[in-house]
Amino acid sequence: MSIKKIMIIVGGVVAALAIVGFSVSQNQKSVVTVQTAKVARQDLLASYVTASGEVKPKTFVNVGANAAGRISRLVVKEGDRVKKGQVLAQLENVQSSADVAAMRATLQSNETDTLAAEAALGTAAAQQKSSAADAARVKLEFERAEMLYKDRLIAKAEYDTKKAAYEISSAVMAQDQARVAQAKAQVDSAHGHINTARAQLARASDVLNKTTYVAPFDGTVTNLPVREGETVVTGIQNSPGSTLMTIADMSIITTEVQVDETDIVNVKLSQPAEITIDAIPGKTFKGEVTQIGDNAIIRSSGLATSQSNTSSQEAKDFKVTITLKDAPDNLRPGLSATAKITTGTRTDAVTIPIQALTIRDKEDLEAQKKNGPKTATPSTSKKQKEVVQGVFVVRNKKAEFVTVETGLTGTTDIEVKTGLKEGDEIITGSYKILRTLRNGAGVKIDNSVIVKEES
Repeated sequence: MSIKKIMIIVGGVVAALAIVGFSVSQNQKSVVTVQTAKVARQDLLASYVTASGEVKPKTFVNVGANAAGRISRLVVKEGDRVKKGQVLAQLENVQSSADVAAMRATLQSNETDTLAAEAALGTAAAQQKSSAADAARVKLEFERAEMLYKDRLIAKAEYDTKKAAYEISSAVMAQDQARVAQAKAQVDSAHGHINTARAQLARASDVLNKTTYVAPFDGTVTNLPVREGETVVTGIQNSPGSTLMTIADMSIITTEVQVDETDIVNVKLSQPAEITIDAIPGKTFKGEVTQIGDNAIIRSSGLATSQSNTSSQEAKDFKVTITLKDAPDNLRPGLSATAKITTGTRTDAVTIPIQALTIRDKEDLEAQKKNGPKTATPSTSKKQKEVVQGVFVVRNKKAEFVTVETGLTGTTDIEVKTGLKEGDEIITGSYKILRTLRNGAGVKIDNSVIVKEES
């Protein structure tokens, strides 16, 4: 074989190798390194809503000042347990006690006057009955004398005497009737004075009673901002001196948390919750949702939207009350707490990591499926693009986009109802790759990054 032929053969081999190397290099450039995970089946998948708030008793009352005055006696101290009706504090009551005593004396005097007026009425009524009987008797005698006088059987002098006696008896009867009416008026007036005195006594007694403060129910004194000897005022809300103390029923403890408006639709009554309290680290308490607020609360101001006169685009929360089960005795109102509310559960659910889920333009997917992964179909239409959600499944070393229907969302995983089966290998990262990955692109699996992060 001549040298020329050998050179031609060698050159051809070199060219072929160069072409193969270029092709391999180009193919390697189009291959994307990805991380993957398997579609798995979980015995229990749960979704949660987490919110922060504070510990509060279910029932509590701020004992406010009903009257202005100086605290002469403070019977309890903060932390004391009290019974319903137990005296808590006493204000100075010299003037109000004197007013009550004066009103009672006035009432007693009016009651005595009423008895006298009623006795006078009885006397007048008896006198009226007597004069009426006498007038009836005299009238009969006058009528008889009048008949006899007409028959000329008696003298005119006797007739005149009977007539005068009748007129006198009629006048006496009329006078006695007037006395009865006057006595009745005096009795009515006396009763009116009694009613007035009783009303004044009730008012003075109410003022006196408001100087003594008693426990409205069995509970614990959780707040006592005043001291004995201080002066309290009334009618000024949230002002120092207007609130004497706070009584709380610590037998039922709740946690009030603020749930974001985007999560409140998933929160329902009776859902279970786990509560952690900053003051008691390492311990979790069980509870359940017992109340959900109807009005949104503006996060920056703490006011309900119904209290605001202007519309606001600020972030809003909703108040959710969770009742604790088996709460410890050392809990105090106002302790910071965090609640983890279970809003849904699934058993035997097919799941994937949440980060594997992505969306794509439907037209781009169809173009890539038809013409290859490098094809992109720029949209010239101004209409809104139709997007679909799905995941990339590794099949034959290529990324294949599969549309999926999802269900319950857990903390790190999401339920897949259709589109995948257990054991499918799906692409989970990186985020940058998933954002730009095209349907049908070649992939190279490298999960060492995940192992390194986990270790």
